[in-house]
Amino acid sequence: MFADWWQWARRHPRAVDVAIAVVLWASAVFSSTLTGARIVRVPTLDFSLVAVVPSAVLLLGQRRFPRTVVAVTTVCGGVLGVMGGRIGFDPSPSVVGAALVALYLLALRTDLRTTVTYTAGMAVALALVSVGWGHGALLRPDQIGTLSCVLLAGAVGESVRNRRDHLAAVEARAELAEHTREEEARRRVSEERTRIARELHDIVAHHIALAHAQAATAAYLLRSRPEQAQDMMDQLAGTTSSALRELKATVGLLRREGDPETPLEPSPGLAQLPELIASFERTGLAVSVSVEGEERALSSGTDLTAYRIVQEALTNVTKHAGSATASVRLRYTRRLLSLTITDDGHEPRTAGEPGYGLIGMRERALSAGGWLAAGHRASGGFEVTTELPLETLETLETAEPDPHQGGPGPHQDDEERTAR
Repeated sequence: MFADWWQWARRHPRAVDVAIAVVLWASAVFSSTLTGARIVRVPTLDFSLVAVVPSAVLLLGQRRFPRTVVAVTTVCGGVLGVMGGRIGFDPSPSVVGAALVALYLLALRTDLRTTVTYTAGMAVALALVSVGWGHGALLRPDQIGTLSCVLLAGAVGESVRNRRDHLAAVEARAELAEHTREEEARRRVSEERTRIARELHDIVAHHIALAHAQAATAAYLLRSRPEQAQDMMDQLAGTTSSALRELKATVGLLRREGDPETPLEPSPGLAQLPELIASFERTGLAVSVSVEGEERALSSGTDLTAYRIVQEALTNVTKHAGSATASVRLRYTRRLLSLTITDDGHEPRTAGEPGYGLIGMRERALSAGGWLAAGHRASGGFEVTTELPLETLETLETAEPDPHQGGPGPHQDDEERTAR
């Protein structure tokens, strides 16, 4: 029931203002009929007419001119008090009811400084006028009651305004927190999509390049050496099967929790490097691997990043370099893993638009807290160099540069990094 009335009041604010003005006028007129505790007279016409003025001023101007309304209603309340003293009744706080409501609304819509100023002004003005109500007598009950109501009206208005502002601030903070959570969720989704896109690119590029090389070799051997061609076709079948398994494992990351047939295979790492090298050697690419320093355990993210960088670099050699040899060098230090993949190619086998291989490798290295540079060597061929932290990004930031590490650095000019 109360909620229905409250909703009605919110929809009809002017009707509420009229009702308040009428109630204030009736209270002021009724107070003029009281002497002590009993009704002793009929309200006078002149008092009733004057009592309309503060209520009308409050009704018409409290939304547009709150400060002026407080001043005018205070003056009207003082006049009514003087009139009441002359016709023989002790003015009560209801005589200045319109001024009290105006002060409350002013406190509700302005700041603390304005509220204190107008509350003090109203209190002083009514205190001075109330002396004339009782013909010079001080500290009468009606004076104390009126001044108490003035202070209470200002205090209640300020308290309600503070609570309203506090609730608004809490709601704003909650909305900001919700918006921030949504932005963070969108950012994480975007990062995950980019990561999966890199995985799919590396898998497809690697296996398609191997399959293309094996199919071309089988076609070449088919007429002259059919037995070797058959072996190559068997290897091609193995390559395509491996590609399907890795694609299934990667796309399976998009499954929701509880979906059936979620792949459980671990992500590849440097432990699978021999199998990776063997897959390239079957296409005729000779790859040498060297390891310097004491091998150390890698985090899963760094391990996968290192594997994918080697995979993509060798895939680029197979696709683009006119080379039959490549080398992979792993160098472990206390804080870093350095990878260098080089080939002795000279001219690209095929021409075409640049791909996303180097972009993906750089993104992988940066996401793991490292860096990557690639470009043609002065002596011929192409070189990819990267450094990945063995621990955390903070550890990498505090690590000193390795003076023994050759190759291009993380700030190498972009023009020296040839896109492949």
